[in-house]
Amino acid sequence: MNVIATGALLNLPFSSFSRSSKLRVKKSNTWSGTYISVVDVELQGLKGQFKVFAVIGEEDEKKNAWGALFHVEDPRTKIPLHNKGKLFDVDQALEVARYDLQYFDWRARQDVLTIMLLHEKVVEVLNPLVREYKSIGTVKKELAELQKELEEAHRQVNISEARVSTALDKLAYMEELVNDNLLQDRTVTEVSQTSSSPSTSSDSVEIKKRRLPRRRLEVSGPVQPYPPHLKNFWYPVAFSSGLKDDTMIPIECFEEPWVIFRGKDGKPGCVQNTCAHRACPLHLGSVNEGRIQCPYHGWEFATDGKCEKMPSAQLRNVKLKSLPCFEKEGMIWVWPGTDPPTVTLPSLEPPSGFKVHAEIVMEIPIEHGLLLDNLLDLAHAPFTHTSTFAKGWSVPSLVKFLTPASGLQGYWDPYPIDMEFRPPCMVISTIGISKPGKLEGKSTKQCATHLHQLHVCLPSSKQKTRLLYRMSLDFAPLLTHIPFMQHLWRHFAKQVLDEDLRLVEGQQERMNNGDNVWNFPVPYDKLGVRYRLWRDALEREAKELPFNREN
Repeated sequence: MNVIATGALLNLPFSSFSRSSKLRVKKSNTWSGTYISVVDVELQGLKGQFKVFAVIGEEDEKKNAWGALFHVEDPRTKIPLHNKGKLFDVDQALEVARYDLQYFDWRARQDVLTIMLLHEKVVEVLNPLVREYKSIGTVKKELAELQKELEEAHRQVNISEARVSTALDKLAYMEELVNDNLLQDRTVTEVSQTSSSPSTSSDSVEIKKRRLPRRRLEVSGPVQPYPPHLKNFWYPVAFSSGLKDDTMIPIECFEEPWVIFRGKDGKPGCVQNTCAHRACPLHLGSVNEGRIQCPYHGWEFATDGKCEKMPSAQLRNVKLKSLPCFEKEGMIWVWPGTDPPTVTLPSLEPPSGFKVHAEIVMEIPIEHGLLLDNLLDLAHAPFTHTSTFAKGWSVPSLVKFLTPASGLQGYWDPYPIDMEFRPPCMVISTIGISKPGKLEGKSTKQCATHLHQLHVCLPSSKQKTRLLYRMSLDFAPLLTHIPFMQHLWRHFAKQVLDEDLRLVEGQQERMNNGDNVWNFPVPYDKLGVRYRLWRDALEREAKELPFNREN
C-alpha cells in the first residue's frame, strides 16, 4: 500500500499516535485498477482531524494473474550443447528448430511483460494524487523517459514477433520436406552455432529454402465408383458378441446388401441379402437350424449361399452369392474382392493389459474416406469437441504428428496420443489419460493409465459408412460389471460423433458440389495426407503402394 499524507501530518511526532487514537476509513471509487481511501485520523490531545490519502493498488493480484501467462521457464537452460560445424541428422535439426521456437516464444513473452510494466509506471506517474506533490517539470521528465523505454520495448516486441514467424516458417518447411520424402537421402544438415544459447537469426540452421511446387491433393466432386483393388482386403464387419446362433446382421458393403448369420457348426457366413426367388430381403426372415429362411415363401439358404429347402416346390440347384467369412479375436471378417483372399487375417486385439469395455456399431451418413480424414486428425479437437473429451483443452501454439519417413503410424505432439492408420479402413489409437485440459507435455509411455480405441470405417455406400468402435482400458476393470454401462459408453460416443458430423456433413455437401476438401494441407495433416496418398495409389493401380509396412 502506498500512503501519501499531508505535510502537516508527516511532521507530527510518532508519540502522538496512542492506542486511544481513532481511525475512520472511507473508500472511494476505483481508478485505473486502484482504489483510494481517505483515512480520518483523530489523535488524542490534538484538535481537528488530519486526512491521510492512501492509494491502495491491486499490484500483487495483477502480478499473480500475469504469472500464469508470463512465468515461463527460460528454455536456454535445457538446450543441449552443440559444436560449431557439427553435422546433424534430420531429427537433431528439427530439435534445434523447435528449441529456437521455444526460446523466441519465451523472449516475446518477456518483451510483452516489459511493456505492461512500463504501462503501469505511466499510470503511477499520471496518478492525480501523486501529481500534487511533483512539479510539472518532474512529471514531464519521467513521462519522456518512459516514452523512450516504451518505444524500445515495442521495437523489441516487433523483433521477437519476426523471429517467432521465421522460426515457425523454418520448422514448417523442414516438416514439409519430411512429408514429401525429400529428407530420406539427405541424412545430415550442417548447423553453425557460435554459442550454447539459442540461435537468434535465420542462419543458425543451414537450410537452403528453395521452395518447391506445393503438392496438391485433389479430393472433390461426387464420390466415384469404388476401385476393384479397394475390395481386395479383409474387412471387419461385425463384432462376434452381436451375432447369436438365432440372429442375423444385415450390412451394406461397397453398395451391395449382405446378411451375416451362423451356420449349423456355429461359424459365421455372409450371403447376399436378396432371396434368389423373388428378391425379398432375407434379413426380414429368421434363422432356423443354421439356415436363413426367407419370410416370403420360406426358402432356406446355408452359409455358403446354397438353397437347401424350397417348401411347396421341388428343390432345385439354386445358390446365392456369398463372401469368404471368418471369425477372429471377437470380430467377423469378410473378403469382398475378386482376388483370392490372403491366408492370414490381421490382428486388431487391444494391447496386453487392456480389457474391452465397449463395442459399438453405428451407421454414419458420411463417405468412409471423409470419416477416416476426420479420425486421423486430432488438431481439430480443441475447436470441435468443446463439450466432450476436449473440454478445457488449451490451443497449442504448434501441433505436430511425428512419424517415420515411410509409415502410417506415429504420435501426436503435444498430446499423449499414439495413432495408426491400418489399411484398408482402420484407425487405431492409444491415449494417455491425464487431467482434463492438462494433456500437454507427456507421451503415452509417461502416462499411468490409457484408453485404447479401434475405429473401423466400412464403405457401405458412396454416402454411408458402417462404423465399428471398440474401446479398451488398462484400468478400472470393475466398470465392465456395472449394468447398462454399455449404453452409457454409447451415449458418450454418440455425443462426440455428433460434434464431428455437423461439420463433415457440410464438407461432404461441398465436396459433391466440386470443392476440394484437401486444398491446403499443413504439417499436422501428415497422417491424413498419407492415407490419401495411399488410397490414390490404390485407385491408380500402382505397382507398389506407398507407406507399405513391409517396405
